Amino acid sequence: MGTAQKFANIFEKNNSLLCIGLDPEIAKFPKSLLSKSNAIFSFNKAIIDATYTLTATYKPNIAFYEAYGLDGLKQLKLTMLYLQDKYPEIPVILDAKRGDIGNTAKMYAKSIYEYWGADAATVFPYLGYDAVEPFLEYKDKLTILLLKTSNPNSKQFQDLMINKEPFYYAMAKKIAAWKKQNLGVFVGATYPKDLTRIRKLFPRAIMLSAGIGAQDASVKEAVRAGVDSRGRNIVFNASRSILYASSGADFARKAQDEAEKLRDLFNKYRK
Repeated sequence: MGTAQKFANIFEKNNSLLCIGLDPEIAKFPKSLLSKSNAIFSFNKAIIDATYTLTATYKPNIAFYEAYGLDGLKQLKLTMLYLQDKYPEIPVILDAKRGDIGNTAKMYAKSIYEYWGADAATVFPYLGYDAVEPFLEYKDKLTILLLKTSNPNSKQFQDLMINKEPFYYAMAKKIAAWKKQNLGVFVGATYPKDLTRIRKLFPRAIMLSAGIGAQDASVKEAVRAGVDSRGRNIVFNASRSILYASSGADFARKAQDEAEKLRDLFNKYRK
């Protein structure tokens, strides 16, 4: 089953626009986990088992595993295998933010889609089509291109004017002209007007967004700007607010409560 169909199915099954970022920071883990040999995987597993009916996708950010060296990467692999075995209906986005050319891009795509087994990946499109093409060659996967990021300083470069248009928008128009069905886009929830503009260019594409929660974007504006005509096809990432809702033994239950609260809040504004 291709990634687009997995998203269509999970939007229907879980009725959720929530993306849960699996971004482990051991210093924030409950003390009861610190003695475990695979503390990261144990933490992720507990979060997943508590939230799998509430989310549309999980999104591990590879940096949070690389930071712990080979052991961290091993536990990312355990997490990916667990999701693929126990919850294969839920698409997994590997947030690796790749961006390179030629054979390097080809190897990045092979790593993400074949070794890690991700359903989707995040990729910077700034190097042009030939840097994105190796990812798009995986027809059943979803390649999410970062157009407008959620951080405050994104305007420094992404909003530079090119022929009276912001650079991010001029780039988005060229990408839309590629007419690739297995392409998604990222626009930060902190910029709902930009979300609206990009949704018009990509009326049916799956969109990834972030900035709700720790970055305090307006939920109502972001959801209404990002959903497609059916109130679907966008997911909003939340990481810290869910993962670290509690630092005690009840962390998984508190994560479940926070995930349910966010899912319901997003659904309130979908139509």
